[in-house]
Parts: sequence; C-alpha cells; structure tokens
Amino acid sequence: MRLLERDDCVLMVIDAQPGFQPPGPVIARIAWLAGVAAALGVPVVVTEEDPGRNGPTAGEVAARLPPATRAHAKLVFGLADAPQILAALDGLGRRTAVLTGLETDVCVSQSALGLLDHGYRVAVVTDATASPGEMHEAGLRRMRDAGATLVHAKGVYYEWVRTLEAARAFEAAHHDLAEPPGFSL
Repeated sequence: MRLLERDDCVLMVIDAQPGFQPPGPVIARIAWLAGVAAALGVPVVVTEEDPGRNGPTAGEVAARLPPATRAHAKLVFGLADAPQILAALDGLGRRTAVLTGLETDVCVSQSALGLLDHGYRVAVVTDATASPGEMHEAGLRRMRDAGATLVHAKGVYYEWVRTLEAARAFEAAHHDLAEPPGFSL
C-alpha cells in the first residue's frame, strides 16, 4: 500500500468521548494527531455518538482541533450511515480517511467499512483507536481484511511530513508536537 498523501487526507476523530473511557494514552494520541493535522492543514472531521449520554469530545482533543471544527452528532454506529457527516466529508474533496477514535470493534470498524463502500481509502491508526480487551484486535482484523490500511500515529506523522527537512521545520515551529505521546525518539 502506498504512503499517505497529506493533501488527500482527512483526519477522522470518531467518538473520542469520556463516556467510552479508553485505556492508556489513546486520547492523548488522538489529541496529538489532531494538533499535527491542524498545524499541517489537514482537515479534521469529528463525530460524537449520542453526546447527551456520552459527553462531548474529550477536552484535550477539542483543544487541539483546527479552528472552526465542529462535532457532528451521530446516532448510528458507522459515520457513513449519517448523511450529514458523509456530506461534510465528501465536501472536503479528499479521498483518504485516517481514522482515530472509539471503539475499534464497533464505531471505528463500521465507519471504516462504510467509507470503503463509498470509495474512500481508509487508514486506521492502531494506537489511536481502542476497545476493551480483545475487541480492539478483532476490530483491527476486520478492517484490515476489508481493505483498510493499518498505521500507527508516529507513522502518520512521518508520512505527512515526508522529509527530514520538513520534520525539522515542523519540530522547530511546534515543539509541543515533536513526538507522539508514549514514544521516546
């Protein structure tokens, strides 16, 4: 599978809400990727499953979103089944959806499958998605078997910046985004 092309990507933040309480640094990695996307001009589409029950997007993620990013309420599991979300995504004119969020085996998986059905290239960020127990790996397998590419947060960053010169310039301008949470370079 070819590298991610930054100018064709949109970062999808799926249901990164307190009601799902993911383990480990998942929310921090989603926030980091949102900050990287904002700094590089990659659009971000945010969904919130039943925000009245599960709460709004986690504060640390919301703080990193590009200005004027709005969350789309979602009362279905797969975002491609919500016409307003699919229209927002289609309106961006980009064909590669980079998926982060919760939960891997339900909302992320159903979103990936729906986007694949709509002709999108789908890359799932394995360490910026989560589900309880074995369900994370089960969801990743399902998406991979359907044609999604599995990537990790650090890999997305380096595919978006591509060159040593661009990485050094980014790191000089954005010290707080120099490396993903939970990694030591």
